[in-house]
Amino acid sequence: MKDGPDIARIAALIGDPGRANMLAAMMSGKALTARELAGEAGVSSQTASGHLQNLESGGLITRERQGRHHYFRLADADVAGLLETLMGLAAKKGQLRTRTGPRDAELRHARVCYNHLAGDMGVALFDTLLAQGVLKAEGDELHLTELGEAQMRALGISIDQKSRAPMCRECLDWSERRSHLAGRLGRGILDHIYAQGWASRVPDTRIVRFSKTGEASFKAAFGL
Repeated sequence: MKDGPDIARIAALIGDPGRANMLAAMMSGKALTARELAGEAGVSSQTASGHLQNLESGGLITRERQGRHHYFRLADADVAGLLETLMGLAAKKGQLRTRTGPRDAELRHARVCYNHLAGDMGVALFDTLLAQGVLKAEGDELHLTELGEAQMRALGISIDQKSRAPMCRECLDWSERRSHLAGRLGRGILDHIYAQGWASRVPDTRIVRFSKTGEASFKAAFGL
């Protein structure tokens, strides 16, 4: 391609195994240090520094400075959505790593995807909201209906009105290979789940672990 967007540049940045591991780690939505990301990638600090410079210059991550410390996170939800889509494609094509043990099942059940709920719980939520008429799909766009707005207010879910991110957006779930809910509404719902004490993040993972009563409360609140 001689003209237009340079997809080869983006593909090359993501395609390196070390950088791919770093980006996957940042899918947790957390800002991570270069040392933490070096550990995720299994590379030296010097190599990690080079990877991070490349990712930053390519616009895939941003750097935050706090005193002498530097933290890195994904640049925006578009990058997170691309990564989740690539994970879904890799799973569909059989490009899977060996994963065993209870955390594998937990990751598939409920996990954070940048700043919203993914896994089978996220997909079930998305399907339910569509069936209830809370969300409405029009072509490639997804909208929160008047009914949906009323339901979110009744549940006490706060939605960031200052963000430029779309209110609702489909995100392809890599483990379920179906859509879950992203956008400001997806983030608001996940924040609500945490605030209600229904679930919490497992430290140093993307797993969202619901308590038994919390999962029941979540399902009852949204009619799952």
